[in-house]
Amino acid sequence: MVAGDNEAFPPYTYVPKGPWPHPTSSPQGHSAGRTHPPEPPIVAEAWDRSPAYLRGIALFNAGYYWEAHEAWEGLWHAHGRKGTTADILRGLIKLAAAGVKVREQQPGGIVTHARRAAALFRSTQLLAGQTQLGLNLGELALRADQIADDPPSDSGSRADRVVRVFAFRIEPRHCSSLHDNTWYESGD
Repeated sequence: MVAGDNEAFPPYTYVPKGPWPHPTSSPQGHSAGRTHPPEPPIVAEAWDRSPAYLRGIALFNAGYYWEAHEAWEGLWHAHGRKGTTADILRGLIKLAAAGVKVREQQPGGIVTHARRAAALFRSTQLLAGQTQLGLNLGELALRADQIADDPPSDSGSRADRVVRVFAFRIEPRHCSSLHDNTWYESGD
């Protein structure tokens, strides 16, 4: 299985207090010893040329929520943690954190992170418009609200290496595709 930038998916997704070692701080972690140069900021009109952004989406869609969070966090820092793009990335980070909380079986954390993601997507939509980085921010806010209103449960066991907990995928689109209704695929 291959992620957005032709780098293979890790052998497991990290879940705090789960059976698998921390990816970077444990010598047995799937990313131990790897160093990554700082990510360059995303050029808004060329979001589809950002390997870290696309990798975060691929990881999220495959159920690697902690790893998606990490991929987007580097970009968030590259954008100075402020501004339109940074707020969208922060919303994606919060959405991924909600996925981690599902795996941890922490409903309160799911709700908190999902609500914050929805608020970030909505505020950015009001300031910058419906579509940013190929994403329909209104639809993402709706998905985040649905997660907060009815938190999903982890259908797998703690020992499962990867479990997708959300019934949708993030599918960025170019402006020419923005008027169709295929933004987010539901189910598997």
